[in-house]
Amino acid sequence: MKEAVTFNHIPVLKDAVLEYLSFDPGRPLRMLDGTVGGGGHSALLLARYPKMELLGIDRDDMALAAAKKNLSFAGNRVTLVRGCYAELAAIAVEHGWDQLDGVLLDIGVSSPQLDLPERGFSWRSDAVLDMRMDRRSELTAGRWLNRTSEAEMARVFREYGEIRRAGALAKKAVEMREKKPFAMTSDLVELSDAVLGRAKPGQLPHPTLVFQAVRIAVNDELKQLETGLKSAVSMLDAGGRIAVISFHSLEDRIVKNYFRRESSSCICPPGLPVCCCGHEPLLKLLTRHAVAADENERKENSRSACAKLRAAEKI
Repeated sequence: MKEAVTFNHIPVLKDAVLEYLSFDPGRPLRMLDGTVGGGGHSALLLARYPKMELLGIDRDDMALAAAKKNLSFAGNRVTLVRGCYAELAAIAVEHGWDQLDGVLLDIGVSSPQLDLPERGFSWRSDAVLDMRMDRRSELTAGRWLNRTSEAEMARVFREYGEIRRAGALAKKAVEMREKKPFAMTSDLVELSDAVLGRAKPGQLPHPTLVFQAVRIAVNDELKQLETGLKSAVSMLDAGGRIAVISFHSLEDRIVKNYFRRESSSCICPPGLPVCCCGHEPLLKLLTRHAVAADENERKENSRSACAKLRAAEKI
């Protein structure tokens, strides 16, 4: 119970979520929140739509404990499930939901996960290198750093952290773990400092990028997102809506490209004289460009500064 109390998360882009996940309030609705967290966004939707049922999914047991408390006002309109949103279609069907009116995905690490040192997500506190969103998983950040090949580490640092000296970073990681296995967040900070040094003024601290890359790899976040998007759209009823909030350029690119593809009538390679793909669009874009937090929200919640929302409607 103590852990549930500490899981305090301020939902970002609240107005945009309510704008793009808007429905007829007089009819029964089925909403799936694939990353329910502490239930912040879900609470807003349940309060606005008294006939809405909500299925909330999260990998984090602490988040679900908090959501259970924060969404208790809605009683039996809420069902919470521990699982991964990549499996949302299977989870929905398992609970007797064959179609959805809306899906919300708030991607990435949450504030409580960053703020609780024992979770090992943040480089600002020394703790065990964990970073698991689902604490039932055997793969911690420490195990990933101690077992992963140099080539794979370099790829992860380069692609997920967008770190230029990814090869040097991976090489140094192998050298360090041969002398002493990675165990604490301070070990990973030491690696970052040894190879990348201090960031220039105005840039993100280098450990932030290194920790981000490892976290994405440990939780397989990008593959989960690709699978989750397809799964969500497959379950939407005609006129159903999906909104996705991302905090990283790699995540936003995946969402943008998927929405663009599924809202296009032709996905043939450029240059073909005649369309031959036969692609039928599944979605209508509700946001031509990503929606960002305004100045007031960024002042109130600094973590909203990187948030981007994209939304679409099932045709």
